[in-house]
Amino acid sequence: MCWWRKRGASVQAIGRTKGGRNTKVHAISDKYCRPIMFYLTPGQTADITGATMMVEHLPAAKYFLADKAYDADHLRARLKMKRMLPVIPNKSNRKKPYPFNKKRYRGRNVIERMFGRLKDFRRIATRYDKNANNFMAALCLSALICYWI
Repeated sequence: MCWWRKRGASVQAIGRTKGGRNTKVHAISDKYCRPIMFYLTPGQTADITGATMMVEHLPAAKYFLADKAYDADHLRARLKMKRMLPVIPNKSNRKKPYPFNKKRYRGRNVIERMFGRLKDFRRIATRYDKNANNFMAALCLSALICYWI
């Protein structure tokens, strides 16, 4: 059976978590809160998984701001290969902490503001669409309306 004909929750980016069934939306935005890229995964998938899938398609930038969930040596190495400086705080269990600029890290709130504005659309906040393609289309359409028109 071909991959595009598979059916089921994991193919539709719906996963089981403590809070029930949900989807995780991974996004990259610019400094003006405008979304550049979206990626959907089931809810139980780790954040770093989405980042590794998206890092190859990043536009040119000086800095990559992310939270502690993205603190991994392999992600830092890939960012340095792309000549981007990671601004990621260290996890509490990291043996060799990396320095990061706390003042620059304050700019990470743009992604939170972007998600907050997209969740003004009820369809995005509650994920009415079962099909992942339809949900991604609604997500892109709401981003287009909010930020690009």
